[in-house]
Amino acid sequence: MRANRTKELLKDILPPLILRLLSGLHWGWHGNFSSWDEAKKRSTGYNSSDILRKVSEAALKVKNGKAAYERDSVLFDHIEYSFPLLSGLMWIAGKNGKLNVLDFGGSLGSTYFQNRYLLDTLSEVNWCIVEQPEFVNTGNAYFKDNRLHFFSSIDDCIKSYQINVFLLSSVLQYLEKPYVLLEKIILQKPEFIIIDRTPFVNGSDRITVQKVNPKIYKGSYPCWFFNKEKFISAFSSQYDLVIEFDALDISNITSEFKGFIFKKIGFEDQPG
Repeated sequence: MRANRTKELLKDILPPLILRLLSGLHWGWHGNFSSWDEAKKRSTGYNSSDILRKVSEAALKVKNGKAAYERDSVLFDHIEYSFPLLSGLMWIAGKNGKLNVLDFGGSLGSTYFQNRYLLDTLSEVNWCIVEQPEFVNTGNAYFKDNRLHFFSSIDDCIKSYQINVFLLSSVLQYLEKPYVLLEKIILQKPEFIIIDRTPFVNGSDRITVQKVNPKIYKGSYPCWFFNKEKFISAFSSQYDLVIEFDALDISNITSEFKGFIFKKIGFEDQPG
């Protein structure tokens, strides 16, 4: 009982930012590992079926209008917009009247539903999510419609739709070889690449273990923090950096979450 009263008192007197940093004593990002395998050994993994269930339940509430917004299976009573991301999407759509998005690792449509109100004003939208097979199966069963589509691979997606923007939101840091994926995407030569909710640190790329708040789900897994200059340089030979912006996330270690909009060099700034 005393512990509970202490927690409630802390919530009353401490700013939200301090509370989030203090939470890192128990969960959040930890360590500086020499390899992905080493970090993986220090991780517990996670129950993917449990995560899928929680994400699906939350996303269905958003789809059916019973909640405003979902992120990482957590429901919100209001939408937390990433206005730079939304502005970028609308800007791209304005160039030729079309928005064909490949949302890599886009769950069951979190970003799509986050921005659906304004996306619905566009004449043509195809929001294509590339995800793990179990997410694709659930997406096709309960979420797919004339604008939202699900695929198990990049290749399958681009065979079906003429993608003009790749979106990578809170996904690269959870891949063992993120730069390999970036190379594959750049080879596809999309007109635009948008990065969002991606963490950066001063110095070299850093591998940590992220411990998830058990109120969300139980698990821990490796997570990259990138060197920003190295990261941007991966695009520099074929893409111009149009916009850099601050993302919504925050970490318990010294870092910043950023987003970027890259435009293919030579792509004309003309509608149609």
